[in-house]
Amino acid sequence: MKVHGVFLVAVFFYLMYTLPVNGQPRKDCQTSCGRVTIEYPFGTSQGCYYADDPSFKLTCNETDQKLLFGTNFEVINISHSGELRVWNGVSYACYNSKGDLSDDISYSYSLANLSLSRNNKFTLVGCNAFAVLSTTGTRNYSTGCLSACDSLPPANGECNGEGCCSTDVYVPLDSIEFETNPHGYRELTSVLDFNPCIYAFLAENGTFHFNASEDLKNLRNVKEFRVLLDWSIGNQTCDQVGNRSICGTNNSTCFNSTRGTGYNCKCLEGFEGNPYLSNEHSCQDIDECTTHKHNCSDPSTCRNKDGGFYCQCQSGYRLDATTMSCKRKDFEWATILLGTTIGFLSLLLLISCVQHKMKHRKAAELRQKFFEQNGGGMLIQRLSGLGTPNSNVKIFTEEGMKTSTNGYDKGRILGQGGQGTVYKGILPDNSIVAIKKARLGDNSQAEQFINEVLVLSQINHRNVVKLLGCCLETEVPLLVYEFINSGTLFDHLHGSFSSLSLTWEHRLRIAVEIAGTLAYLHSSASIPIIHRDVKTANILLDENLTAKVADFGASRLIPMDKEQLTTMVQGTLGYLDPEYYNTGLLNEKSDVYSFGVVLMELLSGQKALCFERPLQSKHLVNYISSAMKENRLHEVIDEKVIKENNWKEVEEAVRVAMECTRVTGEERPLMTEVAAKLEGLRVAKNKHQWSDQYPGEETGNLVGVGVLSEQGDTSSTGYDSIRNVASMHVTAGR
Repeated sequence: MKVHGVFLVAVFFYLMYTLPVNGQPRKDCQTSCGRVTIEYPFGTSQGCYYADDPSFKLTCNETDQKLLFGTNFEVINISHSGELRVWNGVSYACYNSKGDLSDDISYSYSLANLSLSRNNKFTLVGCNAFAVLSTTGTRNYSTGCLSACDSLPPANGECNGEGCCSTDVYVPLDSIEFETNPHGYRELTSVLDFNPCIYAFLAENGTFHFNASEDLKNLRNVKEFRVLLDWSIGNQTCDQVGNRSICGTNNSTCFNSTRGTGYNCKCLEGFEGNPYLSNEHSCQDIDECTTHKHNCSDPSTCRNKDGGFYCQCQSGYRLDATTMSCKRKDFEWATILLGTTIGFLSLLLLISCVQHKMKHRKAAELRQKFFEQNGGGMLIQRLSGLGTPNSNVKIFTEEGMKTSTNGYDKGRILGQGGQGTVYKGILPDNSIVAIKKARLGDNSQAEQFINEVLVLSQINHRNVVKLLGCCLETEVPLLVYEFINSGTLFDHLHGSFSSLSLTWEHRLRIAVEIAGTLAYLHSSASIPIIHRDVKTANILLDENLTAKVADFGASRLIPMDKEQLTTMVQGTLGYLDPEYYNTGLLNEKSDVYSFGVVLMELLSGQKALCFERPLQSKHLVNYISSAMKENRLHEVIDEKVIKENNWKEVEEAVRVAMECTRVTGEERPLMTEVAAKLEGLRVAKNKHQWSDQYPGEETGNLVGVGVLSEQGDTSSTGYDSIRNVASMHVTAGR
């Protein structure tokens, strides 16, 4: 079923430019009807409404004293700002017990130039129904909503689609179509006892509140609702109409209508009245003092002025703008207060300057204290004692280190370990460095820290991580290295980079680079250097997978007149020379043993110590030695290494590793020999042989290293490298 009718939705007025400008009503015009005041530009008779435009004409029904707009709409009130409130009826359709339509009412209007305010809603009340509100005029537009329920909703439920729905209406409409679905309704006759009728209406926002228990029955017998309409003068903006607007006096102003066409008038702030008039009823000054619209704390001090007011204090008093009250003027106290304030601020400034100087001096003393505490004097003494200290080692300031690490931001941490933290730093020239911060509170590492600076200051080799400088002004010392961005060899073999395959060519080249570096340290440096902690975690790889030897904290300089040193045993289990472990005598053959383990890791892809392997094979040396002895070497070599034509090279490399890991240091080759043989293996491609077969007792001697793998509680943590992998002393657990 469809019910059609014209529905009031908008008010639209336009200015007739052929009529006199600023026309005013006659003095004998009717000013009220019942309780409603008739305000110009509206009126009830010719000459009383603006420019005799029928759109502004109202009718007063003298019988019931109702003011009508058009022929059907009762006016509630008129606002100068462009709003008109009217009563508007409800459209409804009622059904009998069989679900047949028994009664319906709709409203039909014929009124041009109307505009519905945005502050209205189109509402449907009823179960299992829908309503459509549409235009059939010059602009096609439809809106509506659907309501459904098969039982009585909660008594104080919201208008959310269960028994009631509502929607906003934004555009002018000149007709309405209200449609229900009687067939669907008839099948649900169980709702008829509490909802015999369906209602549809327009209402001003906030004027209708749904109550299911009452509204579904008979809408509480409400027959009409307030509807808010917009009106304006003409169809031009204030700028377009200029001084031809009908805004009556200098105390009124023009503003563009919110409905999108035409304009309206309003009184300036501090004035009230009808802004469309130019007589005594137009915008007049408000006397705030007599109407109690002021905020003077004492009403007797209020003085009115055009468009406002002011509070006037008597002689000898001043106005407190905060409380709007009068305070006695006291120039003497004001002078004293001002002098006291200036004196206090001056004293405060003096104290602040003294504190700043004291703080600066204290900070300088603290930096000097840290410099000495971190071995600054020892470093200078040892560097000068070497004769030719490395002038490229730069001393960085505390402030420079803090800035380059963004205040030691956690997001800059490259790694952390028991020995300290490594940060990614950005120097003022935008170069990226690695900044190693020693662990707080471990004063025993000061000498190892200085030792690392001392050792690295003597090294200039492409495969050694370059030391750029250090900072001794902080509580814990800092070392600044070149930034190596591709992790450690350990990471590539066992850790986060293990998914990136290292080919046989890569591994052989890396082995040659490490061996060449150690040979340089042992034989070509100005003072021979023993690294003492060679392991895959201390070998960094750059973006080209070039090896960089790092972590010289445990290294030792060997005087020219000595071949070995007696030191506290230090190193990492799995890589530690068993002869050094048993005797405490350190020589270059200790690095040879550690390199042999690194070479075995490169060949097998296995860790130096693995407690998941059988007891006798936990140590990698034992593991490969057993495989070699039992002729199953192919089982322990990394499958990524083996190719169709390189098995002989792999076997020769294994023999090199076996030679390096002999128990007795005298039986091990020199690093220069190891480097030469690996380089020959790399270049000659199987044209040079390593040596004759190993003596039969060799593999048996190697088993002695197994002692290390079963003494996990005999190592201790030593000074760490640029990377955060803890190195181990043999005096505490790893």
